[in-house]
Amino acid sequence: MEKKKITIVGAGNVGATTAQWGAKKEIGHIILVDMIEGMPAGKALDLMQTGSVEDFDVNLIGTNDYKDTKDSDLIVITAGLARKPGMSRDDLQDANYKIVREVTEKIMEYSKNPIIMVVTNPLDVMCYVALKISGLKPEKVFGMAGILDTSRMRAFISMELGISKRDVFALVLGGHGDSMVPLPSYTTVGGINISKFLPKDKIDAIVDRTRKGGGEIVALLKTGSAYYAPAASVIQMADAILNDRKRVLPCSAWLTGQYGINETYVGVPIILGKGGVEKIIELDLTKEELAALQKSASEVKAQMSKLQI
Repeated sequence: MEKKKITIVGAGNVGATTAQWGAKKEIGHIILVDMIEGMPAGKALDLMQTGSVEDFDVNLIGTNDYKDTKDSDLIVITAGLARKPGMSRDDLQDANYKIVREVTEKIMEYSKNPIIMVVTNPLDVMCYVALKISGLKPEKVFGMAGILDTSRMRAFISMELGISKRDVFALVLGGHGDSMVPLPSYTTVGGINISKFLPKDKIDAIVDRTRKGGGEIVALLKTGSAYYAPAASVIQMADAILNDRKRVLPCSAWLTGQYGINETYVGVPIILGKGGVEKIIELDLTKEELAALQKSASEVKAQMSKLQI
């Protein structure tokens, strides 16, 4: 079967690590694009040489020219400024709006009907930028956030209980920011609700730490933001798309009335396959959970409204 073509825009920590995870899993042929002359080519060549040791066979091209992205099946946008200590995701909006707009325009010059996955923060708003500029259908434009947020929650639960992460399932909805909505009611260990393992105060502490998970890493690193878990999350989504796995995953998707939310990107569980967002799954939420999700979505929509697109 012919391998798919994946373009990763932005060869910084997130983009380069995404290329590394993707090459190791032989997800497809990878194009790494960045504006810094020579840098993406150097990283791609380094990764190509890694294949001799790690036993993977994919083509990796690093380039400064969007012509090399022609006819991509999947575009992953990681380009943009990273958060610094004390900076919220929303602080990045104006600067990264210009970057994502320009990137999307260049992408669409050379790929007619790609799927676009956005990673750049503030993520939900940047999905909206990519949607409007690309002119693609909403199911073809979405964001990686929920998988990352749930992976953090799962890790915190695993660390607290001293058990395997494989047996922990968590679900985090809402905007990718401080108003995200972790759902203990849908969080299980070996299929058993988390409330059977931890008291409410411990669960509440994990929920709070999950909301602040990105900021915690930014504060520790001091010179950048997380990239290992975000990149791994991108590849989980890419695998679902390119291999049409119909995975049920939390992603930032365009809602059209679901959960009482309209024309806004927000994190919800979806079925992800070769068509992109193939179905949005509506959960039975408590009044409090639904109110928190709608509040989170309203904050995203307020930020969207500030853009002149």
